Amino acid sequence: MRLILKPEWAELERVRHQGAEFLKSQGFQTDMVDAIVMILSELAENSIKYGDFKVPENRVVVEAYIDGKRVTVEVRNPVDETAHEHLSKLDKTIQWIRGYQDSFEAYVERLREVAKKPLSDKESGLGLVRIAYEGKAILDFYVDENATLNVSAVANVV
Repeated sequence: MRLILKPEWAELERVRHQGAEFLKSQGFQTDMVDAIVMILSELAENSIKYGDFKVPENRVVVEAYIDGKRVTVEVRNPVDETAHEHLSKLDKTIQWIRGYQDSFEAYVERLREVAKKPLSDKESGLGLVRIAYEGKAILDFYVDENATLNVSAVANVV
């Protein structure tokens, strides 16, 4: 499945709908469809939130591949020279999640942190942890030579 999105919040519903239809057409059960759609949605949301869309033609690319017992979700968006802080935070978060033997532990720890935040703090930081725990996925990312951020999540579907 491949979707090219405008960097608009309304596009997230299209990601959820088309992602679910694609996965159902491949024979996935409801629980797995819900988990992978959550991954698609969380990564697309982050892409829209943190991407560089000053150039009107810039888009978000969302792809999902099924390879035997794995589903790989890749989301790409352009970044600019101001993205260093976001990329550093992304790297630290992924490494932090990987530092736990079980992603459930990272999930619980993040929930504790969120519970301590004031209601005015709009950023929960739960998205990537949800992908790791609820989606049972391994996260990774890189920035290519064209300043495109590629974030991937690989989930076993056994």
